[in-house]
Amino acid sequence: MKKYVPEEMVKISRYQNFFPSLSEEIRQKIYLRMKKLIEEEKEYCDKGNYEHMAQILTSIAMYEVLQETGKSEEEAYKIVSEEMWKFLDPSKMQKLAKKGFFMSLMKKVVPFGFKHKSGTGWRYTWHIKEDPKDIFHFECNECIYAKILEKRNLMKLGSMCCHADIINYGNLPYTDFIRTKTLCQGGDYCDFKFVRHTTDAGDGWTRTESI
Repeated sequence: MKKYVPEEMVKISRYQNFFPSLSEEIRQKIYLRMKKLIEEEKEYCDKGNYEHMAQILTSIAMYEVLQETGKSEEEAYKIVSEEMWKFLDPSKMQKLAKKGFFMSLMKKVVPFGFKHKSGTGWRYTWHIKEDPKDIFHFECNECIYAKILEKRNLMKLGSMCCHADIINYGNLPYTDFIRTKTLCQGGDYCDFKFVRHTTDAGDGWTRTESI
């Protein structure tokens, strides 16, 4: 079993740059809350889920502790969401999307990455064999973000995490990212569809999310 240590998980989370700006008191409270969350969600705390759990548990703990230490719910959510999104850097993916081999690379790298960085609680449906060369689409049928956050009435944080996909993939050269629903936003699955164009003038990505 992968060793889950709050201090180390925060360091690889999307809050790694923001976390040091918090007071020592708040940081310690977040670590304590994460320790409890790790115990409560131990069924998902395996090697494959480590990076996902770092995001989920740090988000929950920070959101809750900020409210416990004086922030309103709205203020806490604003901080947690904006700091998560601020950390993202879509420029690397945008640069890669300019390459002619982008779509074929995605069809190999994404399933491989998801296989090795998804532990207990995930299920995907892939369509690589049936997709034409200019389309890559798949569904996530089970997701630990939805499983953990729904029972805590924190799907708002799930939608926040789903929005990271829009940031990362929503403005790719020659490529539309089409998203119609996610598990964290009430859908029966999360859909991912990439459509490649010969010129950088596609129809644009679509979404039906509410942040």
